[in-house]
Amino acid sequence: MKSLFLTALLGIMSFPVGGQTPQKHTAMLADFSAAVEELVESVRPAVVQIEVRIRAPLDGDEGGKTGFLVRRSATGSGVIVDPSGYIVTNAHVVEGARDIDVSVMDKKSTVENEAHKHFTGKVVGLDKETDLAVVKIEAADLATLQFVDSDKLKQGQIVFALGSPLGLQNTLTVGYVSASARQLKADQSVAYIQTDAPINPGNSGGPLLDIEGRIAGINTLILTQGGGSEGIGFAIPANLAKYVYGQLRKEGHIHRGTVGIVAQDITPEMSKALGLNRHPGVIIADVVPHGSAEAAGIEQNDVVLAVDGHVITESRQVQAEVRQHPVGGSIVFDLLRGNQKVQKSVAVLERPNSPLALADLVNGKANLVRELGVLALTLDEKVTPSLPETRRLSGVVVAAIPAEFAALNPGFEPGDLIYSLNKTPVRSLEELRAALAALKPGDAVALLTEHDGTLGYVSTTIE
Repeated sequence: MKSLFLTALLGIMSFPVGGQTPQKHTAMLADFSAAVEELVESVRPAVVQIEVRIRAPLDGDEGGKTGFLVRRSATGSGVIVDPSGYIVTNAHVVEGARDIDVSVMDKKSTVENEAHKHFTGKVVGLDKETDLAVVKIEAADLATLQFVDSDKLKQGQIVFALGSPLGLQNTLTVGYVSASARQLKADQSVAYIQTDAPINPGNSGGPLLDIEGRIAGINTLILTQGGGSEGIGFAIPANLAKYVYGQLRKEGHIHRGTVGIVAQDITPEMSKALGLNRHPGVIIADVVPHGSAEAAGIEQNDVVLAVDGHVITESRQVQAEVRQHPVGGSIVFDLLRGNQKVQKSVAVLERPNSPLALADLVNGKANLVRELGVLALTLDEKVTPSLPETRRLSGVVVAAIPAEFAALNPGFEPGDLIYSLNKTPVRSLEELRAALAALKPGDAVALLTEHDGTLGYVSTTIE
């Protein structure tokens, strides 16, 4: 595959300005076309179309919500990464879905119009921070694609986007890696692959492929002024997608790690003022008291040279390295302290007071409050270590939002606390369930809740 593709491509690139016969050009183009056809034929059975149905609030004439729920459908894409039916897609494709239909090409079929099988998809887990999700279908012996090492992608590489833009299944577009690590916001740790391969609504969750048909990234968003593709698309790098996939498949959520430092890019002014003689570069602006970095001996004003052997020139690279290390592991920092090089091994700890840690304490249906679309726990000594100081000592804490019931959720987030229902105190999960069971469809509900240390009401109607 690779040799045929490269041979054809190099032949085209060697076209002279003039004086050669059209037949020679035609033959080279034919070789290139055949290489692309062969590539697509080999990869498309592993790329799926995902159709989701959700229940969403109906918008009124004035742009507000009417209080009515309507069924809506949308399409996206996904890529099979395990022959037993595990699929990687975007979180925004399946978030809040009541029903998920996955259309898979039947690799044994020779009839184009009958070459797809449909499966019911189940969300294994999703992660909003990276916009990735894992969906499982009950199938076997499926075609799969492998992840490439996205750290080795180079600007100018040819890439292919395969997916279902605007519902048009198995659509191929071709382009280049416009930038191998594009950070869209200064405080955003994810650095996307930027590509000019046309990406449109429906491509989300599909793969960005290299010339060997490996997953270079997961297509996720575009920058546009007119609403369509303008040649500025972005994909989540394969290395990050592979890590998140493993975590979601294993535990259904992501444990966020921290080492207790604040890394900052060195500006030319900073370099001159601090006598660093280094730009670009990264400096440790803060070491969190009592954190693992402080315990390891990292100091403020240390310059970061490398993390786990990877050369560091931007602060977002430090964040990315920490993110891709499992909680409980360690990470090696190569530092410059004055004129001396030092190396420190730092433990990766879970972010303090992380509501995601609550998800480890729930047990599926045993903790499901279906009327509210949440998994919940009684606020007790097992739960409080995962929470900041709470306003009250008893109540119910939201541990997770199961994707299959997310459409019923009136707005809760993991870590929110529920203290009363229609002025009746709620001191345990059992009391919350009993209070909800006493209501009938159409009854109004006002729940006194705590979110980020502030009390307020969340209202809904029992369906």
